[in-house]
Amino acid sequence: RFVPERMVPFSFPLSKCALWDPVPMGDVIGSHITYYRNPKLSMMEKTLRLAYRHAKQNEKKLLSCFLLGTLAVDEAGEGITLTIDRFDPGREV
Repeated sequence: RFVPERMVPFSFPLSKCALWDPVPMGDVIGSHITYYRNPKLSMMEKTLRLAYRHAKQNEKKLLSCFLLGTLAVDEAGEGITLTIDRFDPGREV
């Protein structure tokens, strides 16, 4: 669903050498991932169980971790699938 109130403009960091002209050209367009495609999320059960067990064992309320996976566009180009297959608990340092 397209929600313009949540969309924020993005900008590139300043650099000494520009590879393109930074002056805006044309009309503003939305670039939200769900605007043109139907998203689907797929997660391995093992990954979900590892993340759940780690969260239950952690005494802190704020938990830092990573869920890693792949993003693929289907053959018709109409949908995208995010497949999460790995869990990384991260490091404290």
